[in-house]
Amino acid sequence: MKSRPPLATWLGSLDGSRLARVLGARKDAMSPPEPRSVGELADRLQRPGSVALALPLLALPHLQVAEALAALGARASHDALAKLLGATDDETTRELDAVLEVLADHALVWPDSAGELRMAKSLRQAWDAPLGLDAPLEQLLAGATSDELRGMLAALGVTPPGTKPQRLDALVEHHSDPEQVVSVVAKAPAAARKLLERRAEGGPGQPQFIVLGTPGPGLEPGARWALDRGLLIQDRHGYGPARMPAEVALALRGPGWHAPFAPVPPSVRSASVTPAEVDHEASAAATAFASHAVSILSACSATAPARLKSGGIGARELARIGKAAQADDAVVRLALETAYAAGLLGRDGSRVAPTEAYDAWAEQEPPEQFAVLLQAWRNLALTPTQARDEDNKALPALADAPPCNGCLQARHGLLAAAAQLPAGQGTTVTSDLGPLIAWHRPLAHSSLPKGTPFATVIREAEILGVLARGALSALGIHLRTGDMEGLGIECRRLLPSATATVRIGADLTAVVTGTPSARLASLLDSAADRETSGTASVWRFSADSIRRALDAGRVPDDIEADLAAVAAGPLPQPLSYLITDTARGHGRVRITPAACVLHGDEPALLAELAAHRKLAKLGLRQLAPTVLISRSPLDTTLATLRAEGYAPVAETAEGTVRIEKTRPQRAAAPVPTPRGTGARGSGRITATGVAKAPAPVDPNILAAQLLKAPPTPPEPAPFDGGAAFATDTEEIVAGWAKRLPYSDVRQLAHAIDAREPITVEYVATSGNRTVRTLSRLMLDPPYLEAWCHLRDDERVFTLSRIHSVMSLMLE
Repeated sequence: MKSRPPLATWLGSLDGSRLARVLGARKDAMSPPEPRSVGELADRLQRPGSVALALPLLALPHLQVAEALAALGARASHDALAKLLGATDDETTRELDAVLEVLADHALVWPDSAGELRMAKSLRQAWDAPLGLDAPLEQLLAGATSDELRGMLAALGVTPPGTKPQRLDALVEHHSDPEQVVSVVAKAPAAARKLLERRAEGGPGQPQFIVLGTPGPGLEPGARWALDRGLLIQDRHGYGPARMPAEVALALRGPGWHAPFAPVPPSVRSASVTPAEVDHEASAAATAFASHAVSILSACSATAPARLKSGGIGARELARIGKAAQADDAVVRLALETAYAAGLLGRDGSRVAPTEAYDAWAEQEPPEQFAVLLQAWRNLALTPTQARDEDNKALPALADAPPCNGCLQARHGLLAAAAQLPAGQGTTVTSDLGPLIAWHRPLAHSSLPKGTPFATVIREAEILGVLARGALSALGIHLRTGDMEGLGIECRRLLPSATATVRIGADLTAVVTGTPSARLASLLDSAADRETSGTASVWRFSADSIRRALDAGRVPDDIEADLAAVAAGPLPQPLSYLITDTARGHGRVRITPAACVLHGDEPALLAELAAHRKLAKLGLRQLAPTVLISRSPLDTTLATLRAEGYAPVAETAEGTVRIEKTRPQRAAAPVPTPRGTGARGSGRITATGVAKAPAPVDPNILAAQLLKAPPTPPEPAPFDGGAAFATDTEEIVAGWAKRLPYSDVRQLAHAIDAREPITVEYVATSGNRTVRTLSRLMLDPPYLEAWCHLRDDERVFTLSRIHSVMSLMLE
């Protein structure tokens, strides 16, 4: 019977509540199908991909302690760790214990039965040279012969034991005592002592000498003396530089040197702020953004923005959208990116157009609309308002840039940092949150505009009302915990419902306080020009805007009636006169398709057109007092006359007025991007918002099940008289994917049957190893057809080339 791995042994020794804490901290390890035993759970927890998901969530002291443990190697005790970190007094010892407790809750570091600290192998590999140190002596001497070990011990004045393992243990014990190492080096020749001290400071990344081939007389002075005593270790084949064991480097750095350890977060300047003040500012910011977002997406619906050949929406289109919606560049970018991530926008050839989900979203109330965009912002794997790169080059919006997990962690770090502020306190200078974010999420991407860390993500939070008066608003509190139901409640409390009425003034302006309803905004956009947006939106009526409504097939009486129905009072006379006067001149000239013919009831007007110098390019010729013929196509003639201030209308071939009402362009719904991939998407959009993820597994229930289950349940082996596979899909996958252990087979088969996304490690025929997120899985043995989010296309994968599987972690 196989012995249980150390992590499985520790997990099996926990009580139900403690094991539930581990499961809660590492949600990816309990994704369906749930692990059947603590052994399978331990396997999932130690996979490189799972550890990689956990690391960005750790604060600075957790990473510092983990790095220190990685430097100490496999034989790390609590006392050795505390000594290395300088945690020798009661307070810092308690802080160290608290950090170790968090690392244990994440199953990254745990105590073994002997009281020593163990760490996940994948975590040790996170650092090439932890603390600037090379590998421990035991690892560096793995290939040494017994005679070589005997020679090193003899040179140190230690009597060599009889066997190779005993000699290795004796040498490790000697070098693990800093006093003995310092004593030996103190007696070394001057050249050897200087060499060793220099190497101890420089670390393995900056070797001071390189030995090629077998060590010989060409070594730097003092090197041979150090190699003979195991203070430097040469590769057995003589390749690369000689390496200094971690124990030797630590000893030579001296007892006064300590690894970095910052258990206390940096302080920030703060001032008192009341909940009412935070609510007021958050409400104003959220309302303004929600109104701008409606205008921005409405502008995209009217004219789908063109994409650059290199991908994304360029500065010219962004400026056009911003002008139409009266919004600045940061708000436009933020609205576009969140809408794209939420599935409201999609690529349609060379343009980006609203999807059908946008139509359902546009009919919702502002609180529901805003909640959809806010949730999308929480999960974005980029910083939307970052308009320039490190070389100060303008960045397009909605570009096909690779996902930035550090950007996502910066946002979550801001929420975590702001949540730690004392109750009733807000930062007086929000830039102070930058160092605090860096402490909570050291692996986050800071986006350094003008040298201020995390300034971009902080500004985004203020635009959205997540951060108000330097404090986390109620919106931010629910966003941080992922409580989407509570977030919806707060959005409805802080954001007013859509306004369905407008105040129309005698100066031909229309003012809407708050966010206009979709119907009201559509009506005003059709008959007036928007001048400002925000907490109050302003439109202005003009002859051109009224003519635009008439061109779309509206009749004057209907325009007046529709405006009167939404006006807060009677329509002012100047507006009625404007509609009447514009309608009187509308259609005085009619254009019939031929190539083409112009006709009307006023000979003088037709004669004026024929004599107009700026219309000469149309090639107009008068056939009769009321008929002109044009050499230019109908649409060209129509546009040219309108540009010169005339108001012609087009006719169909049957002689009726052609209605110039364009149908909104709609993009096909994009393939939803799974959460947890570090990519743009955050879920599907339905008529009522973002589709809910599957119900999460209760950690307490799963913990109880795992503790009752056998540590290592038998794997299916139906042909050998063993247990049967749980499903036919499992059996098919196991038959073709020979490299996968049964736990991986279970996860892949479940993803296929449940049509859920999955992450796989795939080795192509070229030998290239990639990690891919796959969705829309379809089994076709020996192949797996799927949508590959790395290539953004349909791909076919050979099952035998899938080397590992990991379920996605859902937020």
